[in-house]
Amino acid sequence: MATSSEPSLSIGALALQTGASVRSLRHYDAHGLLTSSRSANGYRVFPAACVAQVRQIQRLIATGFSLDDILGFPDCMRLVEGAQMCPETAQAHRARLQLIERQLADLERRRARLLETLAQGAADAATMLPPAAQTRRSKRAR
Repeated sequence: MATSSEPSLSIGALALQTGASVRSLRHYDAHGLLTSSRSANGYRVFPAACVAQVRQIQRLIATGFSLDDILGFPDCMRLVEGAQMCPETAQAHRARLQLIERQLADLERRRARLLETLAQGAADAATMLPPAAQTRRSKRAR
């Protein structure tokens, strides 16, 4: 339970300050990424430090890390808002970057195949026109 000397936030207040949904905050709490307690009326309350933690969690999620990945990070990454990278997490960041680069390369290959298929389909469609339609089409092009 939160003591009266330490400032605490309701889940709604934390959501307003961070832009995270109440549902996301409950999810982070359930995963052990946040620490909450219950007030006298049974409502969940969070220490004010959770504002920075939630913002940092959001940043890490935006860079592609899962909640399980984030949970494995040391406190220097999870508890400090704006923390870029701890020496302990450098390898995880490099691995995430390699994964993203592989995904980008795969998407580029798919894009090239799709463009090739579309170009081939357009060429095939033009050759499949009846001779009269091909003649009309070539006259319009002039």
